[in-house]
Amino acid sequence: MNKKILVTGGTGYIGSHTVAELITDGFEVAIIDNLYNSEAVVADRIGQITGVRPELEVFDLCNEARLEDFFRKHNDISAIIHFAAYKAVGESVRKPLEYYRNNLLSLINLLEAMKRHDIASMVFSSSCTVYGQPEKLPVSEDAPLQPAKSPYGNTKKIGEDIIRDTCEADDKIKAISLRYFNPIGAHPTALIGELPRGVPENLVPFITQTAYGLRDELKVFGDDYDTPDGSCIRDYLHVVDLARAHIVALKRLLENKNKKNYEVFNLGTGTGVSVFEAIKSFERATGVKLKYRVTSRRPGDIEKIWADPSLANRELGWKTIYTLDDAMKSAWEWEKFIRKQNRS
Repeated sequence: MNKKILVTGGTGYIGSHTVAELITDGFEVAIIDNLYNSEAVVADRIGQITGVRPELEVFDLCNEARLEDFFRKHNDISAIIHFAAYKAVGESVRKPLEYYRNNLLSLINLLEAMKRHDIASMVFSSSCTVYGQPEKLPVSEDAPLQPAKSPYGNTKKIGEDIIRDTCEADDKIKAISLRYFNPIGAHPTALIGELPRGVPENLVPFITQTAYGLRDELKVFGDDYDTPDGSCIRDYLHVVDLARAHIVALKRLLENKNKKNYEVFNLGTGTGVSVFEAIKSFERATGVKLKYRVTSRRPGDIEKIWADPSLANRELGWKTIYTLDDAMKSAWEWEKFIRKQNRS
């Protein structure tokens, strides 16, 4: 079995952890990334972790000619894990056309290239945002998809539709969409982690940046939701657990163990955690007191969601290992590492 995998967005947050897991598992990896929300040095850090630096080509997947050149050069790719996308909910509300153009055109270009170059397998980075505000919790894969609360969420839903239709139209193509809940934390080495550009849109990097003194305070967007403490509830899973799930899904496709040409799995812990509970976890895991203030609700946010991960547990043999406190501690170690790097 050829074991060379293309990882798009492979220097990004989830992508980099998945590349590290792939290499550790014996796969050869090529990365395409436009470095919109990451840095080339991440490939070097993956090399430090694994002993093998992945090959990195820097260009935009929306550039069809460059993508075709890539596949002509790398004619031994056996599968693709597709992460590359804009991913901030709030930003997508402000810049919907940018999100639709980037996230959907890049996917279409990739699927067309797969057909031209006889690449059969794709693992797609989807999101629990496709469920909108679900009617029933926890959310299982057969839950009805509600209207998306943000353009970002809608690009994930449309992306799934595009992949599903492609698999139905061409039985040589098979794919698995992994619907993540909320990835947090960093690699145990603290060499890779989440590094948003500008003001973070996600909770945990805002927590760690506030704790480090880069932000004056953490803003909690609303305490008047219909939840036990009034703050939004999410299902937070450690990014290394999430990365491991991609390896399992990839092997399912490569070993022809998939039951249908297109499959969907939720990836989460199965436990809902409120914003205030997440703050307490960080303080408990690190011993650092956090300054925060409640502000008004943020457009695009849903009230509460957490996963029913039983299908992934059963079919993929995957489940989370790390705790919320583990994730918070690793995120804090990463924050300290990257700030030290920036000073040197």
